[in-house]
Formats: sequence, structure tokens, C-alpha cells
Amino acid sequence: MFERILEKRLLEKAGSGKAIILMGARQVGKTTILRKLFDKDRPDVLWLNGDEKDVQELIANSSSRRLKTFFGNKTMVVIDEAQRIRDIGLQLKLITDEIPEIQLIASGSSAFELANRINEPLTGRKWEFKMYPISFQEMVSHHGLLQEKRMLHQRLVYGYYPEVVKSTGFEGEVLKQLYESYLYKDILWLEQIKKPEGLIRLLQALAYQVGSQVSYHELSSVTGIDSKTIEKYITILEQTYVIFKLGTFSRNLRSELKKSRKIYFYDNGIRNAIISNLNAVENRPDVGALWENFIVSERKKFLEYNKIWTNNWYWRTKDQLEIDYLEEHNGILSAYEFKWNPNSKHRNPKLFLSNYAGSTLKVIHPDNMEEFLLP
Repeated sequence: MFERILEKRLLEKAGSGKAIILMGARQVGKTTILRKLFDKDRPDVLWLNGDEKDVQELIANSSSRRLKTFFGNKTMVVIDEAQRIRDIGLQLKLITDEIPEIQLIASGSSAFELANRINEPLTGRKWEFKMYPISFQEMVSHHGLLQEKRMLHQRLVYGYYPEVVKSTGFEGEVLKQLYESYLYKDILWLEQIKKPEGLIRLLQALAYQVGSQVSYHELSSVTGIDSKTIEKYITILEQTYVIFKLGTFSRNLRSELKKSRKIYFYDNGIRNAIISNLNAVENRPDVGALWENFIVSERKKFLEYNKIWTNNWYWRTKDQLEIDYLEEHNGILSAYEFKWNPNSKHRNPKLFLSNYAGSTLKVIHPDNMEEFLLP
């Protein structure tokens, strides 16, 4: 088992007097990292699984006195899959306030079910972390930059889920199982969606539009789902860590699009499984989209794990001028174009650079990707 970036961050916050909340999609390694850091066999640690009915009832229906008796001499309580427990936010607040000698740690695989129910009760009482599939930065730390760049074609197709990375020769089979359980268990079950065919059609449409401007109206026409339901489903997909949105940048120019979006998948493997295309990079017409999804999702992990706070957009005008990705950090705008072929030409966005003084442009391709994805 190699070291995940979050390990040091979680240990730093243990004993701080605040609850530690770890969120992320199923199978990204949340339970693994918690077991490594807070061994369930340690005499001072109590592990509880929120999937178990008796645990759900105990936590949801207990007073602080009863919980204190149940915890006994434990100094650390880990609640895995905490989103399954009714009124979990209030119960976590109760434990944090009334049993301060307990270091409380809760993990969950749905931001919709967990974050929305803990944010208000636990305001000022928690440290919150997000965990993603393995990152390029973590793999470089594990076996070096050269080896990981040699694996780039593999990553573009199969992605970075831990079980997929470990299953050499069986990546496609593992990815299929992961995708199906990921979709049906965490999304359809949580939201009680009765017609999953519509959600699958939407996921497929989004997968084909990676890197392109997304219109809810067009998605409605393609999928046969009304626009309001499209918007609801996309929110659910965001909150269960399947996709994330990138909005448009607009400040100075009347021609800039103001209400538009691109949608990316957190993991290339999931994206490819959705459209049942695990062909090698050399045989794919969508390699540009694969590269853009990979580089944007890896940048998102990099910023989160390295505590770099930025504003993020893409830029597009009514005249079809476009920049793939923008970041604003400490008031400075940086523009990026993503090219799979290092020798391919790109348009110099003079309109953008001349209207936003001090902004810069850089092209990111496989030869220089480490400049964008490593500290």
C-alpha cells in the first residue's frame, strides 16, 4: 500500500477537538486510509459501520449519556458510511459537544446525503476533507515521474480507481463492476430513481460531450428527459462525485458567454465505462477529450490536496473564441490550452490577453504535464 496525500493531513487534525469528515466516491480508498491511520484493532479505537442497521439505530436514537456508556474507554470513534444514519449531523454535533474526549471521524460516499446534513449542525466543529481516485501526484511519489508518464495511455483509458490500478491485466473487468455498483448503489438507491434508463442516457450524453459546451436544452432533446429533471440529475451526479462543472468566465467583454458550462468526469475510467469504450488511445477519435478530462480532473485533485485556493473557469465568446481552462490565484489570471499532440497548433487568444492585463497563456501537453500537476 502506498502513501496517500491525505494521510498526513488527517493525522495533523486528530486530537484537535473537532470532528474529522472524509468524503468521496465509493471505492476511492476512504476506508482503507482510515484503517491504516486508525487501526480498528487498537484498544482505544471504536469502528462503526453506518451500513449496519443496529449501528444506524444506536447513533440516531441515543442520548449523549447512552453514547458515552457505549463508547466506554475509547478515545477515537470512526463511523464509516455515516450518510446512512438518520440525523447524522445532529448526532455528530452531540458527540463533539458533549463527549469532547472522543476524537470523532466520519466518512461518507455521498456529499448529498452527508455534507448537506452536517454543515449546519457542525459549523465550526469539523475539519472536512475530500478524497478522490488516486492522483497523478500520488503515483509519481510511488514509483517516479518517468514510470507514471509511461503509464499515461493506460490512465487515459482505465483511470485511477485504486482497485483498477492494482488489477493489472483485468482493468476492464474490474472497471465494469465498479461502474455498475458505483452508479446503482450510490445514485439510484440514494435518490430512489425509478427509471434508471434516463439517468444512464444522460451519463452517456455527458460522456460524449466532455470538453464541449453543455446545454441542458440539448441534453433534454438527446435524452428525452425534461430540462428540470436533467438539472436535478446533474446535481445528484455532482454530489455523488461522478462529475463536476466548469462555468464560463465573464467580466469585461460584451461578447463573452455568461451562462454556460462544461462538464467533466472525476475519473476517465468511469467515463469510458459509461460509453463501453475501453479501446486503446491509438485507436480512438476522442483522444483530445480524454486528455482534457484527465488533465482537468488531475488539476482539481492537485489544487485540493495541496491547499491551493483558486477560481476556475473556461472562456468562450459568441464568436466561438475559446480558452480551455482559466485559473485566478491571488488576483492573477492564468489561461491554459490542452493539446494531446505537443506539435499541434493553437490559436493565440489575443482578445483575452489584451483585455485582461497581466494574464498569461500556457499550452499543456504530455511532454510538460508535470509542470501543471506537481508541486
